[in-house]
Amino acid sequence: MKVITTKEFLNNFANQSPSEDTDRKIDQIVLEIIQQVRHSGDKALYEYTEKFDEVQLDQLAVTEEEFREADKQVSDSFRQALREAQQNIAEFHQNQMEKSWFVNKAPGVMLGQKVTPLEKVGVYIPGGKAAYPSSVLMNVIPARLAGVETVVITTPPQPDGSINPHVLVAAKEAGVDKVYKVGGAQAVAALAYGTETIPKTAKIVGPGNAFVARAKKWVYGDVAIDMIAGPSEICILADDTASPAYIAADLLSQAEHDEDARAICVTTSKSMADQVISEVRQQAAKLERKEIIDQSIEQHGSIILATNKEEAIHVVNTIAPEHLELMMENPQEELQYIKNAGAIFLGAYAPEPLGDYFAGPNHTLPTSGTAAFASPLGVYDFIKKSSIIQYSREALMQAASPIQTLAETEGLTAHSNAIQVRKDDSDAKA
Repeated sequence: MKVITTKEFLNNFANQSPSEDTDRKIDQIVLEIIQQVRHSGDKALYEYTEKFDEVQLDQLAVTEEEFREADKQVSDSFRQALREAQQNIAEFHQNQMEKSWFVNKAPGVMLGQKVTPLEKVGVYIPGGKAAYPSSVLMNVIPARLAGVETVVITTPPQPDGSINPHVLVAAKEAGVDKVYKVGGAQAVAALAYGTETIPKTAKIVGPGNAFVARAKKWVYGDVAIDMIAGPSEICILADDTASPAYIAADLLSQAEHDEDARAICVTTSKSMADQVISEVRQQAAKLERKEIIDQSIEQHGSIILATNKEEAIHVVNTIAPEHLELMMENPQEELQYIKNAGAIFLGAYAPEPLGDYFAGPNHTLPTSGTAAFASPLGVYDFIKKSSIIQYSREALMQAASPIQTLAETEGLTAHSNAIQVRKDDSDAKA
């Protein structure tokens, strides 16, 4: 983990750009997969599962027997923790519910907005380096609250062809309709275009690796997506009252996701920076995923040393991190200065894993600086809105002249004519 100045960071940040060669290679593979799935359907899914996951499947859908078997394999403590988290997530997302509304603007004029849930949603759950039952809850619960009729999951099979039992139990608890043993770009293609077994969905949500992310980007437009997620990231803004041990632990909690995860601390204290580095080394040595953590910290971990608090906050807003922890004496007072962050954790006792699993806010968050314009996944991602317009004859006649003026200014005389035929008819009836 390196210590760099704000100037060094900002210079490097400005010059960062994704590798075009890497993107091009991934795109070639992804586009071929999408084409094959669209052309061959289930056949392509079986072939890609054998090729990439080294698993030969007899069927794509998880059976009821497999759900029952999974139920036997999880502990009571897991089931209890899952249900407590489920309740917290549901209670938080209930506050995001939107309703249709209608107003009578003037005599004969009614305007409104109709809120309609999406009909079918596909949720991608990763299955590579770890199992993610928490992601099942975070993606499925807001969809169900929104009123989505059908929610299906795709997730890669384990080497024996099964799905992680904790994921299956979470899916059952959350009310998923079907789970399919398909991962990678091929799963995204199946959800986007449909196959003999997997239904075409209106939207695809959920995190995944680089191939999943690029596949979502390519199918967007034919289907909606939540976001194009990059590697996970955490930024901790710390003053000299913070605990170096807490900071190190939270940085490492993100670094263990994968080798590309980013763990950053921003502080004005050189002493704090040195202590954090020492803690990172000591704690990482004791962790199970040390190899992944070491690579993440070596390649992407950094402590940014700012000259003052204002400079530190500017750096944070420039990063626009997925997870931001304010490890400061009075974090609530500093909240007003934070413009860009996916989720903000206040104080020493709101560590990032609290948000990942239990508190209630969604852990599907904008990454790679997209928190500058994007929001966490929510109920609002599973609805669509229709504008409602109703005018009486009298109200339309009052608005006719300005409508025709605007239409004719744009050269759209057929628009003007649509008003004129009603004016003529109204005059004839008068």
